[in-house]
Amino acid sequence: MRRFPLLALGVVAAVPAAQAQSRPPIRPLGPVVAKTTAPVGLVTSVRALPGGRVLLNDALQRRVVLLDSTLANATVVADTTAATGNAYGGRIGGLIPFRGDSTLFVDAASMSMLVIDPNGKVGRTLSVPRAQDANALVSAAFGTPGFDAKGRLVYRSMPQFRFAGPPPGAAGGSGAMPLPEMPDSAALVRVDLATRAVDTVGFVKTPKIRMQVTESGEGRRSISSVFNPLPQADDWAVLSDGTIAIVRGRDYHLDLVTPDGTTRSAAKVPFDWQRLTDEQKVTFMDSVKAQRARMGAVGGMDMGGAPRMMMQINEGPGGPPPRGGGERRVQVEGGMQVAVGGPPGAGGPSAAAGGAAAAAAAPLIFVDPSELPDYRPPFLANSARADAQGNVWIRTTAAATAPGALVYDVVNAKGELVDRVQVPAGRQIMGFGPDGSVFLMAREGQGATATTTLERARIR
Repeated sequence: MRRFPLLALGVVAAVPAAQAQSRPPIRPLGPVVAKTTAPVGLVTSVRALPGGRVLLNDALQRRVVLLDSTLANATVVADTTAATGNAYGGRIGGLIPFRGDSTLFVDAASMSMLVIDPNGKVGRTLSVPRAQDANALVSAAFGTPGFDAKGRLVYRSMPQFRFAGPPPGAAGGSGAMPLPEMPDSAALVRVDLATRAVDTVGFVKTPKIRMQVTESGEGRRSISSVFNPLPQADDWAVLSDGTIAIVRGRDYHLDLVTPDGTTRSAAKVPFDWQRLTDEQKVTFMDSVKAQRARMGAVGGMDMGGAPRMMMQINEGPGGPPPRGGGERRVQVEGGMQVAVGGPPGAGGPSAAAGGAAAAAAAPLIFVDPSELPDYRPPFLANSARADAQGNVWIRTTAAATAPGALVYDVVNAKGELVDRVQVPAGRQIMGFGPDGSVFLMAREGQGATATTTLERARIR
């Protein structure tokens, strides 16, 4: 994939678009009309249902609940206990709107999809379309899967990367392990669930991930990604009519794949491109680190930047047997499978069987401020969501009029900016209802005393 200087071309190209389109004034989101009475863990997806009801996926508590129209009363649909008879797997699951008012609950651990009817009852079970993409259907970092006008499931596929063997003469001899080269793009695919036929809609730019290795004195290595809170990336969403909208981060415009198969590029969305000085980069990184410390472990799950990955590898004796050419498969946080080159183990239990003993978890590592882009990108990863009226809501990096608030650009199916909406501090849009409602994950407080709830508000 061709690489471009970070945002430089986008800044130049944005000038004519800014002249062609005016930016609507920022307005506040409508009032909150309902709120959960009991705190929730971490809302990763919601599914609006008739009568104001909603399915909520709580990834932290690992359960799916059906909330009534007041959001005050909850019925557990799936969890980790034997009470429901519907198991929430050992990893994070996901909700995808299905035919009519039914919903798919994706259990990546078992590679299955439960069909939930509008009353919260689980019916039949489907298998995930492709085993290697099971985690792509549940991870917020990959976008929000949906169905196009022909009933095909659209989602961002898993990245394909591997470790090659060390180059000849590399430091450390045959035991040296080079850092992996991560891809900077991923395929957006659509799958027919009946025939399992797959085709590629297009490719999206993904955050560039740099890896770092830490070693113990016992031959155990941990590889973790270096976190960049301001990556350049594309995003995408499936609109209510089945149109697929790809939001390009380099110059901020939409590429649209319409239900009849036509593909077109819309005009650039106007944006106030702001240069970041060296001092501003340092200040920004300090604030990100402070925010991460306040939010704790939950906050690290969605900071808006490049996704964090960590691998734990036991390179000492007793490692798993090789898979052709000395490769070994290791599990990456989030479920990614990576082929690791290196010397084969001498048999015995695998690193996975050793659990935490295989390696120590590496701490979160941030990029140096000098590695941040010279211009603030218009949006970050996992920022686009489609409403029920055929618009894309894009969580931007634009400055809000209130501390801690977020500003969303609302772009219609023509790629035109039609509204700019400010969401109150501590809130993030998680989904939309068919009646002009919007669902917010609301976080109050800091650290261990923080609480999270789900709110329903009016768009206007």
